Order: sequence, then structure tokens, then C-alpha cells
Amino acid sequence: MKALLLSDIHSNAVALQAVLHHASVLGAFDEVWVAGDTVGYGPSPNECIDILREQSAIVVAGNHDLAAVGKIDVHAFNSYAAAAIRWTKEVLTPESTKYLNGLSTTVTYQDFTIVHGSPRDPVWEYLMEYEAAEANLEHFDTAHCVIGHSHLPLVFTLEEGKDPVVSLPMNADEVQLSGRAFVNPGSVGQPRDGNNMASYAVVDTVTDSVMFHRVEYDIAETQRRMKERELPQVLVDRIAMGR
Repeated sequence: MKALLLSDIHSNAVALQAVLHHASVLGAFDEVWVAGDTVGYGPSPNECIDILREQSAIVVAGNHDLAAVGKIDVHAFNSYAAAAIRWTKEVLTPESTKYLNGLSTTVTYQDFTIVHGSPRDPVWEYLMEYEAAEANLEHFDTAHCVIGHSHLPLVFTLEEGKDPVVSLPMNADEVQLSGRAFVNPGSVGQPRDGNNMASYAVVDTVTDSVMFHRVEYDIAETQRRMKERELPQVLVDRIAMGR
């Protein structure tokens, strides 16, 4: 079975549609798994939620998702993110609000645990160093864990008796999931690794491998929608820089 791994879509429907089209052309997936932050920052929260519902995606809640339904105070965010969250709360449909309210922060499925931050802190921890990855091993029981939050595509593989391996995959890179592994597919809607193309990955549960992809999308269209909705200019500029 192959699963499309997405994270940090951040209300960027243009990027999400480009990713789904790209993956469909490759014939690359049977299911969709989303590691949180479907909404926040971007201009199309309801559309992104509708798309994921159409895909019957397995989705966990991220910090922006929780804030958009009042489960986290906006004061926990910087002023730009907070402004986008307030706008998102105003425009969410009742159906979208119900959907976000129903999301868990942790899902265990097959040999994978899916969280936004980390197993020990699903909402807030940025898992970016192998020491933190090692410390998280005792907090979940599956072989592997899908994470998001940092907006950076990466893989930690930790195998008993061997040194931990940190991979920073580029487009079309394939990583073998030996031992226990953490997989971050990067961000669909707001990449932060210096590459403004939407990021996603596909995990093959038979071969225990993950293929990473980058996809061009119409950034100008997303920016136009953000300006039309009067979202902060800093956020409008950011998606073009990939930071």
C-alpha cells in the first residue's frame, strides 16, 4: 500500500490541488495521510478541508487547526499568524469547524503513528534533531512516525546498534525506513527550506521506503487570494521565498 504524506497545507488550496494532481499522474498513492495544520496562514481553509474530506484523508490536528476552533489561544502565536487565525475563525463554515473539532492530535494506523509535532508533544514540539528523535522513541509503539510542524522535509532513521541517520531529501529522493523512523514530508502550502515549491512524500508500506517530491504551483494565484482577503503582507511575501 502507498500513502500520500502531506503536512502544513495551511489553507493553500492551489498548492494542495497541484500536489494531488502531480501524485495522481504518477499513480502514486492509495490513501492520504495529513500531519496537521490544514488551515492557518492561507486564503482557502474551507476549500482545503473539503478536498481532504473528498479524499477520505486520515488527518490529525496541528496547532493552527486547534487555534482556529478556539482550543489554543491566539496569543500563543506571532502577530501575523494570529491575524490569519482570527480571519480563519470568521470564515470557517459550520461543517469545517465541526471537522476540525473532530480531529485527534495523534492517530495510530498500521505501522505508523501520525502527529503534527512529535509523539511526546503532538501540538508544539519541533522535531528537527536526532537527539530529540531518540528521546521520542519511548512515546509511541509503532515502527515509524509521520510528523510535520517544521515545514522541512526530513527523515530520521534510528536502528539499534547503529548511529542515527538524518536525511534531508530533495526532489525525487527515496529514503529507506530501516529500524524506526520519523518522516516529515515538508509543507504543501508554506515550505521553509528555501524552495518555494510544494512538498510532499509517498510512503510504500511494502518496501518500507519513502519517495519525496516537489511540485510547482501558481504562487501568484495564492498571493492574489491572500491579498483579496486582506491577510498580512508578510505572509503573502513569505510563500514566494520558501522561508
